[in-house]
Amino acid sequence: MTRSTELLRLADSVILPGFIGTSPPDWLRRRLADGLAGVVLFSRNVDTPDQLAALTAALRAENPALLVGIDEEAGDVTRLEARTGSSRPGNYALGVVDDVHLTEEVARDVGHDLAAAGVTINFAPAADVNSNPDNPVIGLRSFGADPGLVARHTAAWIRGLQSAGVAACAKHFPGHGDTSLDSHHSLPVVAVSREELHEVELWPFRAAIQEGVRAIMTGHLVVPAYDEVMPATLSPRILTDLLRGELGFDGVVITDAVEMAAVSAPYGIGGASARAVAAGADSVCVGGEHADEATFDHIRESIADAVVSGLLPEARLYEACARVAKLAAWRLPAQDRVLNGGPVGLAAARRAIRVSHHDGARLPLSAAPHVVELAPDTNLAIDKGQPWGVADPLGALLPGTTVTRLGEAELADGIPADLLDRAADRPLVVVVRDAHRHAWQMDALGHMLAARPDGVVVEMGLPGRTDLGAVHIATHGASRVCGQAAAETLTGRLP
Repeated sequence: MTRSTELLRLADSVILPGFIGTSPPDWLRRRLADGLAGVVLFSRNVDTPDQLAALTAALRAENPALLVGIDEEAGDVTRLEARTGSSRPGNYALGVVDDVHLTEEVARDVGHDLAAAGVTINFAPAADVNSNPDNPVIGLRSFGADPGLVARHTAAWIRGLQSAGVAACAKHFPGHGDTSLDSHHSLPVVAVSREELHEVELWPFRAAIQEGVRAIMTGHLVVPAYDEVMPATLSPRILTDLLRGELGFDGVVITDAVEMAAVSAPYGIGGASARAVAAGADSVCVGGEHADEATFDHIRESIADAVVSGLLPEARLYEACARVAKLAAWRLPAQDRVLNGGPVGLAAARRAIRVSHHDGARLPLSAAPHVVELAPDTNLAIDKGQPWGVADPLGALLPGTTVTRLGEAELADGIPADLLDRAADRPLVVVVRDAHRHAWQMDALGHMLAARPDGVVVEMGLPGRTDLGAVHIATHGASRVCGQAAAETLTGRLP
């Protein structure tokens, strides 16, 4: 057997490439016209709702059966609103509220926006159980640490999204929550028994399958209980024997970004792609970092060559193509958009606010404060330029509010002597983000509260200690509406 035009055409059906720009590049138009089955969008492709709708229409003009995917989890991981910050809280905040009807409503709201933009599949929700509070990549993207809670909210999110006519994709199978490494950079290991895996990590995925989720995304992690060598994305034991056989999933299996080091480092992008399809994946997601025609050609040729060499059975490739085509053809008439009393995202963020260690005397703030925001580096799933914080919405409610934002580098030589001078005779608000995972944040926070024990702490990440500051406010997310809800709490204007 040789690498034939037919094999290359089949390979076109199992690749979801990304691309650069807010309009389709020429190479992508050519590939779509030749039969490329799908694309994945990133925030670099999104400017305004009208622009995004025009972009997907232009793509679909080349291939009317096109599958258009995006990573819109809401909360910290947003592509639609990366320039402004999300108008909806993320999973953790919804888990704190623990109202499945609210979760379904938020997901339906996301789905309506995606459907209007021409998106057909959303790589959400994250069904990971965040059982490790030091997890560097999941955290607030999870509904929580309790598998039962995560399962019921995963099902609700799927129900809401798919009711809007957009396919859901539960991730990161078989569960990325109990890890201490980020698979963007290295290979995490989930070292639990099969029994523990079924009792914790797999519970939400069973709920997703029962709810009728159209797709599941793989996680780049090793689960020795099923495969001691290969990460889940490349493991037939996990994708075929476990997901298809034991759990009975018959929808589309999509890889997490195949250029991530956990799978591309040992095999290269092309080799990892071919092995993923051979293991049971139906679609290879690529292009977060390598969004060019040369990478696409390399992957498609690697998949075709894997069939020629015998690494990838031709029947497996045909099976993957058929599943992708079935997903692309899936349509569910969108239900009417009915929201309960205004923007559902802001309402949800307000309900997720938790105030503790409060003696009743510090809030509402008596004057415009000085805000110190401690800004850690975020993982690659979160857009680096995405706005977040409390100072801007607080300034709109209390004119005269000032702000200092500091990262780890600015504090490498210790706390600046004049850091608190701007807060003299004014309230001090210190905003942190996952402070429990960053010693430099805890050190800076301790220094400021020693000098100003009346300081108010706002935690916009995963809550750790809640007894810090004269008042401690947990938003359970850093999206725009979480900042707005915190500002309303600080000023006594939270409805």
